Amino acid sequence: MTPTQYTDLGRRYRRASPVISMLVVFALLAAFMVYVPLANGSFTGGSGALPDTMVQLFGKILCFALLAVAMDLVWGYCGILSLGHGAFFALGGYAIGMNLIYATADEKLAQITDAVARDEAVKQSIFSVVGQGEDPWPWFWLLADQFWFHALLVLIVPGALAFGFGWLAFRSRVTGVYLSIITQALTLVLGYLFIMNEFGLRGNNGLSGLQNVMGASTTEPSTKALLFIASGVALMVGYAITLFLTQSKFGNVIRGIRDDEDRVRFLGYQVEGYKVFAFVISAMMAGVAGALFAPQAGIINPDSFGPLKSIEIAVWVALGGRGMIYGAIVGAITANLLRSALTGGWINSIGFGAASIDVSGVPWPEFWPIVLGLMFVLVTLFLPRGIMGLWHDIMGMAWQGLVKPRLVAGAGAGGASEHPEQEPPEVSSGREVVASA
Repeated sequence: MTPTQYTDLGRRYRRASPVISMLVVFALLAAFMVYVPLANGSFTGGSGALPDTMVQLFGKILCFALLAVAMDLVWGYCGILSLGHGAFFALGGYAIGMNLIYATADEKLAQITDAVARDEAVKQSIFSVVGQGEDPWPWFWLLADQFWFHALLVLIVPGALAFGFGWLAFRSRVTGVYLSIITQALTLVLGYLFIMNEFGLRGNNGLSGLQNVMGASTTEPSTKALLFIASGVALMVGYAITLFLTQSKFGNVIRGIRDDEDRVRFLGYQVEGYKVFAFVISAMMAGVAGALFAPQAGIINPDSFGPLKSIEIAVWVALGGRGMIYGAIVGAITANLLRSALTGGWINSIGFGAASIDVSGVPWPEFWPIVLGLMFVLVTLFLPRGIMGLWHDIMGMAWQGLVKPRLVAGAGAGGASEHPEQEPPEVSSGREVVASA
């Protein structure tokens, strides 16, 4: 291989690496989406080697992975550290939850044949817990029985909020830590309004008992498997959309905004429009994640608006590797599996043999915020490019130490002297891949 051929190989790899990474991720997800239902026996009654609870857990983790991808689009590629994505996630859950709780109550009251009486009974079932059973239906509940309408709201409500907020904030050129504070304030305000039941959504109780999805019960193993598969498909679609955006001219512009916003504005680009568009698309993906999460969790409440949720999303992205789509997925899966292991009693001891320490009595749910904060500090100090950034560095060093010498040595007799002035380029240590993945 001549130096020229070596140069071309490096260029082709850098161009193809995003597509290759997507195909690898899709293959792994597809295999996982096949394995879990088979291991659980979801379509043959369940109770297989894999418990039903694990199917639900994996489905929820895939929703979190989609949420992390949405966060990476605005933070990793556009440089917008949003601490308000928990709000978009919650709004998507509430949008679909209204239909699910209505369908659940309607199914339980199916013995009432009179349409008017049945509608009144459904309203009593939903709102009597907050003392609003005697009030008329809130106007935004009038189409609660229409699944298609609320499926649209999953996209429209978070997208509209993101557009309004982003347009005002970005036109005012609010950036950096100030923008992060404002997005955090947005989640706090919305959470307070939902807790105080200002929107007529059952206040602090939230929407619970979400057990009916288009006539299918979420308690059935087959429905759990279908929701799990739907979460995986949504993650694939979100990955593909993000990859398409970031590898286009749009992606070049938002990366320029991330690195030097003033320069991009000086070149004549409408920076605000690009930032608003990225923010809206990201909010919509977060809404879809929340809509898929709600039926698998069986509940959506104002806790989803909590500041810890939005901060946790940022930690996932930082852990996996900011500016890498698959890095966001790896970070979300790693962090949530660790949380499940700690808070679910999977880990009873630390160490080996006589040196092990019993930790079964540790209240891990209370300590999880501390573990999360410690994780963020350690990643920031020692892994600034996250897990996948470290992986790219290792692979880059392996390429430099093993592959490159062989290629150059093989070019000695094959025509390296054809262009003696042209040296092979340094193989990427991962930074080029980070910029394009």
